[in-house]
Amino acid sequence: MRSVMIAVSAAMMLGGCAAESVWAPDEAVAKAAYHHDGPTRLTLYTMLNNRSGAGAHTSLMVNGSQRIIFDPAGSFKHPSIPERNDVVFGVTPQVEDVYTRYHARETYHVKVQKLDVSPEVAARAMQLVQSYGPVPSAQCSRSTSTILAQLFPGQVKPTWYPKQLAEEFGKLPGVREQELYEDDSDDNSKVLREWTPGLS
Repeated sequence: MRSVMIAVSAAMMLGGCAAESVWAPDEAVAKAAYHHDGPTRLTLYTMLNNRSGAGAHTSLMVNGSQRIIFDPAGSFKHPSIPERNDVVFGVTPQVEDVYTRYHARETYHVKVQKLDVSPEVAARAMQLVQSYGPVPSAQCSRSTSTILAQLFPGQVKPTWYPKQLAEEFGKLPGVREQELYEDDSDDNSKVLREWTPGLS
């Protein structure tokens, strides 16, 4: 059994070499940039299976000089939303709303954990997510937790498991939590197909 796990891990590592790099043009990123007037904040999203409670995906929204989402190895894609190596730009309230509705459906719900931080921590988080590079499949929690471990050393540890990361992040002082449920079909692609940019 141990040899099988080692083989699977090795395959995942080798697959990491094939992570696709996506790089939106400077003009698209500049045009989409959105500054949110709220406090500088980190928002950890954890997608959880409604039946088993197991974690399925992890991502991190950073509100600093602009608001972006680090969506490592994520499937959230739209022609109007520029992306650079798993970093989504132009996260207006409408984009944030469609992002959470895209992930919440009959089989999954989204745990949202918000933590207000200093402008310096937010700036560091923005730098870390933008310099991380394209994330291979199945490494969403590993990449996000590696970044958070640098921001909160000794309080958050690198992990492969979304639920474990949510539990550790939730222990940080000041974290506020909520859970979002939707009863949409498991085919979440229609959320983006039916979404019109600029409209809520």
